[in-house]
Amino acid sequence: MFALSRPQETAPSAAHPAVAAQSLTLLATALLWRRRAKTRSQLARLNERQLQDVGLTLEQRNAEIAKPFWR
Repeated sequence: MFALSRPQETAPSAAHPAVAAQSLTLLATALLWRRRAKTRSQLARLNERQLQDVGLTLEQRNAEIAKPFWR
């Protein structure tokens, strides 16, 4: 007689490493964009004295906070 067997179940990352890699890349990109947006928001709140403490000018700050989060 013939024995029926089920195909082995595998985790999605093991079955499709390219999909798992793309998912991780997407997550890493989203986290990077979030960190940039938050950092620029915090930078926008610094006064001139605080900017001097971190070694930035108003022009440098303005140039940085004018960038979109994806750059």
